[in-house]
Amino acid sequence: MSIAVVFDSAGTLLHTYRVAKDVERQELLPGIETVTLTFSSPERVLVVIHVHSREIIATTPATFLSAYLVSQHAGFGISCTRKITTAEDIGDVLYNDTHATIGDLQDCIRNVWSVCHREAVVTLNSGVILNMAKKTIEFTVTTGGRPFEGAKEAIRELHQNGIPTFIASGDRVAKLEKMADYLGIPRDRVYGVATPTVKAQIVADLQGEYDKVVMVGDGINDLCAMKRANLAILTEEQPGDKPGELYQTAHHVVKNVREVVEIVKKLVND
Repeated sequence: MSIAVVFDSAGTLLHTYRVAKDVERQELLPGIETVTLTFSSPERVLVVIHVHSREIIATTPATFLSAYLVSQHAGFGISCTRKITTAEDIGDVLYNDTHATIGDLQDCIRNVWSVCHREAVVTLNSGVILNMAKKTIEFTVTTGGRPFEGAKEAIRELHQNGIPTFIASGDRVAKLEKMADYLGIPRDRVYGVATPTVKAQIVADLQGEYDKVVMVGDGINDLCAMKRANLAILTEEQPGDKPGELYQTAHHVVKNVREVVEIVKKLVND
């Protein structure tokens, strides 16, 4: 029997710390679950922006973030949303906003760095949460992460047993590829800036190549893919409350990513 395992990244392979800044209130929200924050309103869209943290820090704080993105020809990816919308509509809001400044994003980056600087930070991603009804950047966002202890060993053991692994995540591809290199996952098996619907489609596509596909996730944005998979594994290694629907969908709940190996090996032998 041929089996493939698809992992989410943040909270599943990576111990993740996130911070958002409410632009209107000028309030920093350390440790926030950005997907939950996004899904709390049908008008919100979580967008990953293709920027480099060091360049953002070096830019004048009062500069509008939208103006900076336009001047740098910076692209974006849609990480998650409840609202059906187009990339053109999202780009129109993102590139014309007159509320969020570079300073708002700098605050997020500095906060994440202050928490994670002593760790081996493998990923550092920034983005924004748009409010499509208000046509504005509502929050700036930065996420930092490092692999969970045992993640690299789990991937190696799966590969040693002839089981290919994939990453499907809402994070930027460039950051995911760096992590994949560390974990030993080939770059052509990395799918970045994947919305919940895209994650589910990745699972469906792999089901055309493999007898069974396992989805390992930890958040509401993994739910569609977990429902589509032949076997769904929910990991609780990342602290924080999780929606009940995840537990209802999961066939297994684990505390450590290493536990995935034995579950998959048992699936092979069944």
